[in-house]
Amino acid sequence: MPAERVEDLLRALAPQVLGALVRRYGHFDTAEDATQEALLAAATRWPGDGLPDDPKAWLITVASRRLTDLLRAEQARRRREDGVGREVPTDRWLAPPADTAPDDADDSLVLLFLCCHPSLPPAGQIALTLRAVGGLSTAEVARAFLVPEATMARRITRAKQRIRDSGLPFAAPAGPERAARLDAVLHVLYLIFNEGYASTAGEQLHRPDLCAEAIRLARLLHRLTDDAEVTGLLALMLLTDARTPARTGPDGMLVPMAEQDRRRWRADRIAEGTRLVGAALPRGAVGPYQLQAAIAALHDEAPAVESTDWPQIVALYEMLLALNDNPVVRLNHAVAVAMARGPRAGLALLDALAADRRVAEDHRRYAARAHLLELAGEPDAAREAYLAAARRSMNLTQQRYLHARAARLGPLPAG
Repeated sequence: MPAERVEDLLRALAPQVLGALVRRYGHFDTAEDATQEALLAAATRWPGDGLPDDPKAWLITVASRRLTDLLRAEQARRRREDGVGREVPTDRWLAPPADTAPDDADDSLVLLFLCCHPSLPPAGQIALTLRAVGGLSTAEVARAFLVPEATMARRITRAKQRIRDSGLPFAAPAGPERAARLDAVLHVLYLIFNEGYASTAGEQLHRPDLCAEAIRLARLLHRLTDDAEVTGLLALMLLTDARTPARTGPDGMLVPMAEQDRRRWRADRIAEGTRLVGAALPRGAVGPYQLQAAIAALHDEAPAVESTDWPQIVALYEMLLALNDNPVVRLNHAVAVAMARGPRAGLALLDALAADRRVAEDHRRYAARAHLLELAGEPDAAREAYLAAARRSMNLTQQRYLHARAARLGPLPAG
């Protein structure tokens, strides 16, 4: 079996295996170590030997054996766990086998709620979940937080230790406890999807495995709760992912939304997403995910960029800013203003963002500025802005696109 297909399968199975081990044995941090060793063994053996009949069961078996070895080597922890065990009611002494599906929720979703427990600080919740449930490497999580990899490694380690020391049961929360963790869970799913849809670094523009996992978990969450923001987030993911087939050309080059062949967009996802938006919006207070989904629906329902309802999109972004004022929303608002009122109006808003250190040197601000300068008839300034964006992007597909846009406007500097 090709190594690439093995890697894709392992990424999908990793959170399920980790969830099964934590549910059966506890010991979050040690279970993750054992899971990683099982994944390494599979990555080494499966390309040559072929897949076992039940890959998930194989991984759980190998990881369970390794976990047992690790626990035996930690006598102090075992003594502490024995003491805790004596205090547990007798009806909770036995746990189901690790490969038995839980009754109330997918293991990955239970693991997601565990990672988002209030005992962790928000940054730790998100970092640990991206690592344990989303399958991102520590380096990828560090880029999402704009911190050094070593800093993120320490943050994830501290989060795992807190989970271990808390003695939390591996079970889906209910009632008020679920509501208390829901905001963090939604934010984590949002970040996982965004990393999949527009990878921060590497050769791939799109990581469909991460998008699919975020959508899968959002669907599970949607079945567990009727919260309108859960519905909004699922709708946003579907409406955004619908454009994926048209985002790159035959040569792998990025295609901006304005130039995409909208006939290639996934009509089934657009229909489902717009139906979810329509169900969520009339139900009371409107949250940021519902607003973003409404914006995405307006884009997806327009037959062409020229017929998009830009004034309505500007109005929705202004509502979003009132709820969640951050530089990325302001950047998107500036582009919408440019499309509704002319490029000069958008450029004024983008230039004002240069004072915000969080986004001033972000490649997205330079790319948006380049596009608006091009629309305003300033090819030289647009070319310089495209090149500045390319220098700041860590994604190779984005870099190639930005260089190509610059080259269309004039000769590039030597070297």
